[in-house]
Amino acid sequence: MRFFGEDLTCIRGERVVFAGLHFSLSPGEAVTLGGRNGSGKTSLLRLMAGLTPAASGRLAWDDGAVADEPERHRARLHFVGHLDAVKPVLSVRENLAQWALLRGGGRDAIAASLARFGLAALAEAPARYLSAGQRRRLSLARLAATPAVLWLLDEPTIALDRDGVAALYDAIAEHRAGGGMVVIATNVALALDRAAAIDMEAFTARGELAEEAAV
Repeated sequence: MRFFGEDLTCIRGERVVFAGLHFSLSPGEAVTLGGRNGSGKTSLLRLMAGLTPAASGRLAWDDGAVADEPERHRARLHFVGHLDAVKPVLSVRENLAQWALLRGGGRDAIAASLARFGLAALAEAPARYLSAGQRRRLSLARLAATPAVLWLLDEPTIALDRDGVAALYDAIAEHRAGGGMVVIATNVALALDRAAAIDMEAFTARGELAEEAAV
């Protein structure tokens, strides 16, 4: 089932972040969002996730507009933003189990996801003792532990070492092979097979982009 946006405009405050943006994702496809800081990469991800509304345009699946059934839309996606959604008082396993409880992931899937992202040995450790890279791995581990067809990832490689990046690539490849879709905002080149690219600066007024970057 296709996920798409038509003629999307995003306004933050009184500033047009981007306008006239189109995208389309079919099962197995990936899209990277590029552009300088302030060009709207994170804003587009949040719009895709249903966290902020579009000022104009249409965001939809083949079976209906996102605005018509927002709960159904949210159940179809994972959003991993800049901030790691990790509760420091819970153990690594408890953090992942809490996410899985909300999304139908089982015990076996939790164990497999901890192993995939190199966290099995830290499963019982309180999350407050994790390094920045380990916290990032834990945030990403929910992608593999709980089902969702659409992954929206904002700078997912930040703080990851080489093994962490490799684990992320493997998870993305497996997700796409199973018909999943991925959108990634990034400031670095990613080695993703057959990924389309959206240059956010093509939809952003250059004067406004310069003003945002200076803030």
